[in-house]
Amino acid sequence: MVAEPLDVDRLLADPATRIIVCCGAGGVGKTTTAAALGLRAAEVHGRRTVVLTIDPARRLAQSMGLSELDNTPRQVKGIGGENGGELHAMMLDMKRTFDEVVQQHTTPQRAAEIFANPFYQAMSSTFAGTQEYMAMEKLGQLRSTDEWDLIVVDTPPSRSALDFLDAPARLSRFLDGRMLRLLLSPARSGKSMFSLVTASFGLFSRTVQKILGAQLLTDLSGFVAALDSMFGGFRQRADETYRILQDPQTAFLLVAAPEKDAVREAAYFAERLVAERMPLAGLVLNRMHRSDISGLSAERSEAAADGLSAEQRMTADALRIHAGLMRQIEREVRVAATLTDAFPSVPATSVTAQPADVHDVDGLRTIGVLLVG
Repeated sequence: MVAEPLDVDRLLADPATRIIVCCGAGGVGKTTTAAALGLRAAEVHGRRTVVLTIDPARRLAQSMGLSELDNTPRQVKGIGGENGGELHAMMLDMKRTFDEVVQQHTTPQRAAEIFANPFYQAMSSTFAGTQEYMAMEKLGQLRSTDEWDLIVVDTPPSRSALDFLDAPARLSRFLDGRMLRLLLSPARSGKSMFSLVTASFGLFSRTVQKILGAQLLTDLSGFVAALDSMFGGFRQRADETYRILQDPQTAFLLVAAPEKDAVREAAYFAERLVAERMPLAGLVLNRMHRSDISGLSAERSEAAADGLSAEQRMTADALRIHAGLMRQIEREVRVAATLTDAFPSVPATSVTAQPADVHDVDGLRTIGVLLVG
């Protein structure tokens, strides 16, 4: 069974589509795909669109002619025109987003205590899963304003594409962990961490202090106490955003390059989306090679090259280059088929490999045209 073509324009034009999440392994072109989708939604379909990227390389800003991107949506000039659409872009600032969450859900005095805590300073910048969780937070913020016709999300360049979906659960496990509950109980009672732990768990206290260090344990205890009132809010918002991702208003586009590792990662992700009842709208096979003379096979090309004389070396070299390209195309088709054959009911589209990286709006327009086939 061959997958039906993915109708990208219908997806972008549908007012019921409010969020598109571009996901997949790192290095497969998610950022460029997300930007091209956002541009086409604004220019061709007249939608007020924002693209949220988590790409630290700042390629999106450069391709849109913006000097920089930050945590606030910036309008891309010259986009939309007569259709009335608008294109805005932003890049997730993980720490600033965390700071905003703290400011919104606690008092100024408590926020100041949290910001000054060394454990918070470390967690808000480097804690595993914080980037993915804050991407979910920012998505929830954008959706709650109801300001945008379409939000396009470029998921983080994580070790695993699944990290984006796992982040809320990972944070909840962290907040519900036995160590944090132990730290939180003394803070709620108004007594110091060490007075209670030393009284009840003398040996345990000495062991923990030896492993973590007294100062780190103090910082962690203070951090937990300061964030106590916000823990429930973290879970609630994570649950709400997760439900948004499961809603029909959201469309996941799984981006993969025709490479075994990328396709394998995409297959794992697709299985997870299906298991979590999340709307997998289509597969995007990126950087697929093509030939305008595909009727000339690799075997015929090599045979023709072998039959030429030494004086016809340039022609022979061209034929061998073509043979190499045809073998690459055959290999890419086989690798891509392992993904499309595994999910035959999911529509798919392919994007031809470009001779150079996309670095401007015209390049994004070209990718948009290729996406719609």
